[in-house]
Amino acid sequence: MIVVAGEALIDLVPSPQGPSEKGQLPALLPRRGGGPYNTAVALGRLGSSIAFCSRVSTDAFGEALLEGLRADGVDTRLVQRGDEPTTLAVADISPDGSAGYGFYVEGTADRLFALPPALPDGVRALSLGTCSLVLEPGASAYEALLRREAGRGVCTVLDPNIRAGLIPDADAYRARFRSWLPYLTLLKLSEEDAGWLAGAGDGPGRPGGARDAVAAVARGWLGYGPAAIVITRGGDGLTVLTPGGGEVSVPGSRIEVVDTIGAGDTVNAALLHWLDAHDALSREGVAALGPGDWRDILGFAARAAAVTCSRAGAEPPYAADLV
Repeated sequence: MIVVAGEALIDLVPSPQGPSEKGQLPALLPRRGGGPYNTAVALGRLGSSIAFCSRVSTDAFGEALLEGLRADGVDTRLVQRGDEPTTLAVADISPDGSAGYGFYVEGTADRLFALPPALPDGVRALSLGTCSLVLEPGASAYEALLRREAGRGVCTVLDPNIRAGLIPDADAYRARFRSWLPYLTLLKLSEEDAGWLAGAGDGPGRPGGARDAVAAVARGWLGYGPAAIVITRGGDGLTVLTPGGGEVSVPGSRIEVVDTIGAGDTVNAALLHWLDAHDALSREGVAALGPGDWRDILGFAARAAAVTCSRAGAEPPYAADLV
């Protein structure tokens, strides 16, 4: 079984119809979301054995979030409940389909996540990321979960999925991120997030020297623990960096982008699903992958993410969509 741990929230997404009359505010449509939540749903749709570990509100939004997990075959026995409200994220969709977010997180249920007892022996992988590793006191509990399960030999995957507006002290968070590296099997992150964590600003997805500098910093992170680092570059595809100077890239799949909500989360799920299906869901398994294996896994992830980008909101593909 794979366990995905982290926040579940409601994305408020602008209606594609826009305001019904000039001067009116756009209608906002509630959609299930949160990076870890989307990753769990995508894994369920791909057919993986998957459980979600979080703290979810007992309000109507929380019930809808749990209903969505169960509908896609996600085990919810590790979900804690609380009567605090559900976190809300207001999405702003740019003309190119990329999304920015504003968050309403004060006093919400997922912030009060508590470290659970040891995960079941059948758990082979733990995936974490996004707001859950920023917002206290839950962030410390998720961090403790990462360290504990890595110590038990569980394959660990992290997608930082930086939301800079939620991080009050960037340098402190960067130091905390570096402290997680010895506990990671696989680090996956966008080029923009890699640049931010490297201290290169808010938007390093540029060609030339800036891109090379970010890749060089990311390669340095390999020396602290991860068996591989996957960097996503939007429409330009994906790259994996491995110890010893290994590097494999695949192009993105060309599609008409509706929006990019959930694309990175779908990549997380596709990576985990492929590794699980090929009995490589371990540090030894990831380390043993050759260039051909990485081309296959990255190509699979690129196709899965393209399907998500072709749909409104975080709607990852089912296994049948990728045949």
